[in-house]
Amino acid sequence: MATVIDTVKCKCKELGLQMPEFQFWLNDLPGSDFNTLFKGLSSFAVGERYTDVLCLVMGVPGSFHGRLFPKCSLHLVHSFYNVHWLSKVPQLRDEAESLLPLNKGKIYISTTSSPAVREAYLSQFRDDFSTFLKSRSQEMVPNGRVVLMLQGRRSADPTSKECCYQWEILANALTEMVSQKVIDEEKLDSFDVPYYSPSKEEVQEVVDKEGSFATELLETFATEVGDKNIWRSGKEIANSLRSFTESVISDHFGLEIIDKLYEKVTDILIQDLATHSDDEPINNISLVVVLKRM
Repeated sequence: MATVIDTVKCKCKELGLQMPEFQFWLNDLPGSDFNTLFKGLSSFAVGERYTDVLCLVMGVPGSFHGRLFPKCSLHLVHSFYNVHWLSKVPQLRDEAESLLPLNKGKIYISTTSSPAVREAYLSQFRDDFSTFLKSRSQEMVPNGRVVLMLQGRRSADPTSKECCYQWEILANALTEMVSQKVIDEEKLDSFDVPYYSPSKEEVQEVVDKEGSFATELLETFATEVGDKNIWRSGKEIANSLRSFTESVISDHFGLEIIDKLYEKVTDILIQDLATHSDDEPINNISLVVVLKRM
């Protein structure tokens, strides 16, 4: 928000224009703590930080996989590490085989997953991202911009380590808990994450097919995970993984397993890092996308 205001202030000064009023709509799912959010934004709302700018802030609870805002009301949409989350888990059961799980023992795409699992995830991403773009296109003014940052991959292979490593570690930890009778095997087989790390080509394909936006920027960048200290890296990666998976894990398996699960994740990570310490570093791959509303 500060970046937007400061940028507009500089441009208005350069062009000799009067500053506009700002309206920020902040979106998250209805279960999020909007009260805490608004307390943190009090300086914007009451003008403590920008005394010469009228800045109005509102919360909009709801899923971004559909309409949220009035037509032609948005000039800029910014989504930060959200769009890789799917609206639902893809259909991963074989109806011809009495609804047997297609991704048994795994929670995401892996090297052992069948082509049907990979295609189901890609198909769900295409549907959801297309719906996201269609919804935003109705809400945006012509020439408005969408700026996205999301988890992605550089490889054409959706099972590559750069996008599946942490999910494999989490699946291995859950499998160990199944062997220890802490979790029922059926409970694990019925769980898959509503998440997909797309490639640049897959993102561009959806943008082109949906047709409301022109791509101004589409790039990947890598962030190395951890450092030479294997124990510290294992803890850091486990904490990072817990920060965005705990809620979906606890919702399916229950809160009582959470601490033990992520302790096991840490142990597996440290062991894996020690075994492969001379291999390539583990990278998180992000996509940066800038779209122009046509």
